[in-house]
Amino acid sequence: MTNESQPEQSFSLERRPAELAFRRVTLTRREWINPSYVRVRVTGESLRGFGAHGGVDDHVRLFFVDSLDIEDDAIRDFPSREFTPLAWGEDWLDFEFVSHGTQGVAGVWAGTAPIGAPLIVAGPRRSLHFEGSPDSWFLAGDESAVAQIRRYAAAIPAEATARIIVEVEDSAHEIEIDAPVPVEFVHRGSGRPGDALIAALDAFDTADRPAGSVFGFVAAEQRVVVAGRNLLLERWGLDSDGTVVKGYWKSGSL
Repeated sequence: MTNESQPEQSFSLERRPAELAFRRVTLTRREWINPSYVRVRVTGESLRGFGAHGGVDDHVRLFFVDSLDIEDDAIRDFPSREFTPLAWGEDWLDFEFVSHGTQGVAGVWAGTAPIGAPLIVAGPRRSLHFEGSPDSWFLAGDESAVAQIRRYAAAIPAEATARIIVEVEDSAHEIEIDAPVPVEFVHRGSGRPGDALIAALDAFDTADRPAGSVFGFVAAEQRVVVAGRNLLLERWGLDSDGTVVKGYWKSGSL
């Protein structure tokens, strides 16, 4: 499908570079949102000025170190994962993690590390900015994308239309998300991660395309990428420059 019959895009996505910084912080708060989803706060003087880039989509790399007294050159020797910052203040930064019990370095750290545990936050190296404004927003993901969905949802203007779909295990694992429209949850139950979201995406046809110029975001387990691209780029004919489709994680590689 081509974009010839689609409305002219009313926005563009601009990725702006940022200077790399290694910020040394400690764990100061933990809050369980549901049995497998936890929010943590880290604090440190090195966070002053974080967020000055002002984007709506940026990622940092968290290094799970055993001490803050580490030279920058040695930091990359430690386990690390990429995450979306959720919120921040003058000297604090919040993240949300999916906990897989005893699996996965990041989830285990978030769920079990003692208060005061060290962490190094690297980045972001770049941030995504909107130039102009979409007429419609389509956001879909699993638990790993909720922090980013929260940030996009906060940027949706009152006059825009939106659809937000999130895959979780079951109703007990639904996550409250502050958004201008009700969030639609799909449950995978005992199925493979991504199955329920893929089915939801596959159920949309050409006639379901939101009106006007659309920003599309789909992020979840790696297998969702094909379904996301098929919907946004093929059936709906959205411009690839106005969409974000990512595999945030791969099953078996936590």
